[in-house]
Amino acid sequence: MNILLTNDDGIQAVGLRSLYHALKRAGHTVHVVAPVTEMSAVGHAVTLAAPLRVKIFDEQGFYGQGVSGTPADCVKLGLTTLLPAPPDIVVSGINAGANVGVDILYSGTVSAATEGALMGLPALAVSYDHFSPQDLAAQGDWTAAFLHKVDWAALPLHCVLNLNFPDRPMDQARPLKVCPQTSAGYDDWYEERTDPRGRKYYWLTGVIPPEKVRPGQDRALLTEGHVTLTPLRFDFTDHAVMQTLAHLDG
Repeated sequence: MNILLTNDDGIQAVGLRSLYHALKRAGHTVHVVAPVTEMSAVGHAVTLAAPLRVKIFDEQGFYGQGVSGTPADCVKLGLTTLLPAPPDIVVSGINAGANVGVDILYSGTVSAATEGALMGLPALAVSYDHFSPQDLAAQGDWTAAFLHKVDWAALPLHCVLNLNFPDRPMDQARPLKVCPQTSAGYDDWYEERTDPRGRKYYWLTGVIPPEKVRPGQDRALLTEGHVTLTPLRFDFTDHAVMQTLAHLDG
């Protein structure tokens, strides 16, 4: 396959490098267009008020184009300008940290895949349930093999597959489960801290309360050690409420 590979952790991130090498080992053609710096949790932001600059990363065993923008910028620029021909698929990841539940709205990883889907291509977002992975070679190989198991042509237009790996070695991971995203949201709070000059600052933290997570949803299954796969679509219309409000339609 001809693949556009991107992420939101930056072009030098462990997850992207692991997936790049795995895809190359599997015989795929891989074009990397990814942020130069970390762009986690920027959602689907695109750059409108500043130019985008591209830096070439030509290293032993790796070649990619780093962009001074967001993950969505990378996919837009890659598909319209930087790639010599349209790819067969857009793959985003492997992200450091799971993307489950409401994370899909915040995630630059998922948004990069979504941008590919909105531009008419099959799209896969890949994440790992730990914020500091050291080696994701096995997850990369698993993903490379997974690409051949999906009938991408059978999926509807604008569909994104959201793949998450549990925080355990692949030989200890439980089988893949196709499942819905969790409906539970985060309990958020800000930690108040003091910088070296005595000035206050605030750092966001939060958790999805385990007691709010329903069995059989992505967060629960991932915690149990399963690889999870959730098909996503981005029609935000609430059709049930449309019926409730139908009497207002003039």
